[in-house]
Amino acid sequence: MELLYDTKKLIDNIYNALQGLFVQYHVPVFFLHLLIPIICIGLILAFISVNAMFLIWLERKVSAHIQVRLGPMRVGWHGILQPIADGIKLILKEGITPKAADKWIYFISPIIVFTTAVMAYVVIPWAPGATMRDLNMGILYLFAATSMGVLGIMMAGWSSNNKYTLLGGLRSSAQILSYELPMTLSVVGVIMLAQTLSMTQIVEHQSRLWYILLQPLGFILYIISATAEVNRAPFDLPEAESELVAGFHTEYSGIRFAMFFLGEYTNMFTISAIATVLFLGGWNGPVLPPIIWFFLKTYSVIFLLMWARWTFPRIRVDQLMSFSWKFLTPLAFLNIGLTGVFVVIFT
Repeated sequence: MELLYDTKKLIDNIYNALQGLFVQYHVPVFFLHLLIPIICIGLILAFISVNAMFLIWLERKVSAHIQVRLGPMRVGWHGILQPIADGIKLILKEGITPKAADKWIYFISPIIVFTTAVMAYVVIPWAPGATMRDLNMGILYLFAATSMGVLGIMMAGWSSNNKYTLLGGLRSSAQILSYELPMTLSVVGVIMLAQTLSMTQIVEHQSRLWYILLQPLGFILYIISATAEVNRAPFDLPEAESELVAGFHTEYSGIRFAMFFLGEYTNMFTISAIATVLFLGGWNGPVLPPIIWFFLKTYSVIFLLMWARWTFPRIRVDQLMSFSWKFLTPLAFLNIGLTGVFVVIFT
């Protein structure tokens, strides 16, 4: 149990045990250094798969309780095995490719969307010492990686040779580019307070005081902008349900559609984890192990996003764009100015 409180010691113990095995069987330690990134990537992919299935189940239950109904109940206890059944169904479904589609771009676009979602997990600090790579410019890497997902969405919309998917892709790119600006600006205040771009160091600076107390406006702006960034309601304009189509991925089926779906829930966990790291103190907290605190905070933010999705109605596209450029962006600049005054006076 003590090792849960000292994640770095746990990781060091595992590394030393593996190193001892390699030495015992006369295998060069060089291969261990090659094996460790592969193990980390495997663990991340396994977590992403299990986490996505859990979030799908959780969203169904949250929406059901908000709408005063039961939700999935039949497959497993309270429908807990329903996401597994859905995953098997998607894997077994036939992958249909439109005859007039641009084949190579059509095939690669879901891979790009899913890969960019996974890239963000490289720099997330789960607990002390539990970071795959603690980059000294981790925040810049995060925003650069997550912003690449729009390329996959545009490629999917264009390559399908369907006017509705093209419109969905164009709406998505306009929305993501518009809300990327206030989302990026909303975390500048945190960077000014912490004086670093390292995710781990930002968490360490919050050991006594979480930045949400100093940056309440920045946190609100980040949550709203990040919700639009991952196409979640009430900002889910790319999925044009009013046109009776799914938006940019209308022509996708089977495992390719599942990759888009998996990427959406992976991105939702990512933005919630970033909010936890930047504003909610990351792994900091009393009594419980650091990794438990990290997940408690992250899933609390996820619940907030789900709550908002099933509470607020979808807004029109003109309202969506005006809200970003005329309201969120000026407030983000105001937050930076107020933070600058605070830093000059009190530090």
